[in-house]
Order: sequence, then structure tokens, then C-alpha cells
Amino acid sequence: MPLANSTLYYGAIAKVFHWLTALLVLTLIPLGIYANWLPYETSEQLSQKAWLFSLHKTLGVTVFFVALGRIAWAISQPKPAHLHPDRKLETLAAATVHWLLYGSLIVVPLSGWIHHAATSGFAPIWWPLGQDLPLVPKSETLAGITAGLHIVFERVLALSIFLHLAGALKHHFVDRDATLRRMLPDMPDIAPPTPAKKSAAPAVVALGVWAAALATGSALGLYAKHDGSVQAAALEAVQSDWVVEEGMIEITVTQLGAPVTGQFADWTASISFDESVTEGAAGSVDVTIAIGSLTLGSVTGQALGADFFNAENFPTATYTGTLLRNADGYVAEGTLTIKDQSMPVSFPFDLEINDNLATVNASTAVDRRDYAIGAQSQPDESNVRFGVDIAIMLTARETTDDGAILGN
Repeated sequence: MPLANSTLYYGAIAKVFHWLTALLVLTLIPLGIYANWLPYETSEQLSQKAWLFSLHKTLGVTVFFVALGRIAWAISQPKPAHLHPDRKLETLAAATVHWLLYGSLIVVPLSGWIHHAATSGFAPIWWPLGQDLPLVPKSETLAGITAGLHIVFERVLALSIFLHLAGALKHHFVDRDATLRRMLPDMPDIAPPTPAKKSAAPAVVALGVWAAALATGSALGLYAKHDGSVQAAALEAVQSDWVVEEGMIEITVTQLGAPVTGQFADWTASISFDESVTEGAAGSVDVTIAIGSLTLGSVTGQALGADFFNAENFPTATYTGTLLRNADGYVAEGTLTIKDQSMPVSFPFDLEINDNLATVNASTAVDRRDYAIGAQSQPDESNVRFGVDIAIMLTARETTDDGAILGN
């Protein structure tokens, strides 16, 4: 069997690409459906689900590169002629399905890969080249869009495979021609068909199918931003001697050996501070956090669930502390309350004040077991480490007794 194509036959390389792609895709689709269906309420279930999703993602990246190779080879080779060019509608349908197949083999894994790179957490791709992509930011909006695109394109791919298979079986069992056998190892006898004129119609029809699929996905709301399933608590405004102008409260957990970082979008802070104090208590801080405003990559929903933050029943967390100055610098000594658990927590912090504008960077680590986070589903560190890092970065401007902001 020759390696290259001819005007009548597919060569060995094209056949290997065809059947390798078929094997990968027909493994990937049911694997993804099954992995998505599996629960993850216990440590063992999460391990199994993550393992299957990692396999799905790794095979998906493999399909992407195999598809690129297959397309490059197809472009460089003559395309064996349709055996029945006189059947105009059948030839158009077959060519359209081929356009849909080749395009879907690129956009399905690529959309899944971009989704993976845009979010963090859960199941890694098994390869040594990292989990990110150039020019792809960490963005829950982008993750939501590409997750929806992945679903839409996968449905187009599944439909294309069904039509392709149905057409091959029709040729083999109804027409009894050599269409299917041309992709098998043997080389059947074929009478040279009349060459058909090249047409852009199949590509145009395929583009129309993709456009309709994308519009359907939009109508179904599949491109929505990723977020938690819990409404964030509405926080009341607070009085503060120092008004926070910009700030971020960030947590980092370690899941399946990889750090997953998230932020709380909504929180308030009441801060008093006397920069003239050189030793001892220099002020106080009271922070209230809307737990439902957390975004934590692909595990946001799980993090807000009943066994973790339980945001429905405990919509806020609080930290109340005293700001101390000592020989080593500054530290906040106080109590962190999450759910119904309160524990003493210290926040060492760096402070710079220029023109009544304070810049603060604080960090600490807590043990999730102290707050019964994941107590039922993740009782050990096989999937989620006990330690959780907390980082706070903010700028705050001092106000006067009547609330006017200083330093503007």
C-alpha cells in the first residue's frame, strides 16, 4: 500500500490519521460525558472524577495536534474523487460533513483547552508543558464562554460523526460500492469516476451550520460567566477612619498538588489607625466578607457548597482584630470567624503611608479543619491540602472627623 494518496485511493498515512482520530474521538466523547456525570461528594469520588477529566483533557490536546497533522497532510495530498459525482446532493452532503468534521476536530479541543487555561483548579493536563496558554488570561468570563463553545462544537462534531458513519454504511450496504473499503487496508478495484468540479458550496453550508449552532448556544445561555451558585450577601456600608480605595482578599488552596487561587469580590473594612504609635496597640480593624462573592476557578461551586463554606447558611465571614506595632513591624491580632467557627488568627503586614495614603500587604495561613471546611468530603490531604493561604492587599486613605478624605 503506498503511503501517499492518489486520485482514486487514500494512502497509508491518510488511513492511519483517519482511524487514529476516530479511536481518540470515540473514546473522548463518552469519557467526557461519563466524567461529567460522576459525583464528587467524597475524596474518592473527586479523585476518580479528576483522573477521568485529566485523561479527557490530555486526549483532547492529543486530538488537536493529530488533527493539525491530518489537515496538513490532506492539504499536501490529492483528494480521491467521489465515486458518484453525478449525485449532486449526495456529493454536497458528503463534502459538507467533511468540512464539519475537520473544523470540529480543531475547535472542539481548542475551546476545551482555552477553557482549561482560563480557569484554575480541578483536573490538570498530563504533560510537562504547563497548564496555561499564551495570551489566555485567567478569566471566569472567558472560561464561561469557552465552556459553552466546547459544548456547542462537541454537539456539531457528534452530529458530523453520525452523518459520516451513516453515509459510509449506506455506501457499503446499500450502494455496495468501494467508498468505505477505500479507507481499509486493501485497495479495491475502482473504475475512474468522472472528475467533479470544485465548489465552495460545502464550506459555505458548513459555516452556516456552525453559525446556527452558535446562535442556538447563545439562545440557551451557554456562554454565561462562571460563578458560584449562591447569591452573595448584600453588605452594609461601614464608617471607617481609613477608607479603602482599592483592595483584594485572596485565598490559595492546594488541590491535586496544584495551587488554586481565588478572590472575594465583595467585602467591607472599618479601620482605625494612629501612625504616631511606636509600640503597642495602634488601631483596630473589622472586616466583613460576602462569602458568595468568591470565585475560585473551576471549583467555585464546590467551595461554596454545604461541606465547604456553606454560603447559603453562613453568607458572611468576619475578622475583628487589633493593629499592633512592635520591634518587628506590624501585626493584626484578632479572631477569624467562618461558618460558626471562630479562631485566633494573626496577620503580619507591611505598611507604607505617603500623603495620607496607606498601602498594606498582609498574609497568613490557616488550617481548613479549624473551620470544618471539607470535613465530610475531604477529611485528608489526598486531594485538598489542609493549609489555606490568605493574602490581603489594599490602599486606604485617611479621613477627618467629619468624613472628608485627606490627601486628595
